[in-house]
Amino acid sequence: MTEVIVLNGGSSSGKSGIARCLQAVLQDPWLALGTDTLVDAMPASMQASDAGIEFAPDGEVIVGPEFRALEAAWIEGVAAMARAGARVIVDEVFLGGADSQQRWQEALRDLRVLWVGVRCDSAVAAGREIARGDRVIGMAASQAEVVHQGVTYDLEVDTTHTESMECARAIAARAR
Repeated sequence: MTEVIVLNGGSSSGKSGIARCLQAVLQDPWLALGTDTLVDAMPASMQASDAGIEFAPDGEVIVGPEFRALEAAWIEGVAAMARAGARVIVDEVFLGGADSQQRWQEALRDLRVLWVGVRCDSAVAAGREIARGDRVIGMAASQAEVVHQGVTYDLEVDTTHTESMECARAIAARAR
């Protein structure tokens, strides 16, 4: 039985919606945690610092050493929750592609993980980004492909024309 589901995709690709749908369709209770959870937990000063995380006007995300240190601790904490018996859905953005996945693979090494790529046409993701109103414009387009570079998946879904619930059902079928 899968213990961790990692959803990787660019901003506004539909990961959070899929995570909520997964919580509705999976039999057991699952926690949904994501990179937004981590960023929201950080002090505001970390979002305006070279050492923390910066969101450039063009949508580029720049992370510094303090962010990386907190992220490493957070990843280990998520893995510890899974080892303690919590089933976890991780909503992630692998800005470093394969290097980002490797950090998670090391932390989750002894757990059963389902790696899911969440793809979305960059123009569609950009439209969602504008509609959300809570993202830096350009983030969705800049992340749409880079987050998948060198990443290995067990399953890929595409939210360009497929609803979150349909994607969640496909993922749930593989998570058994």
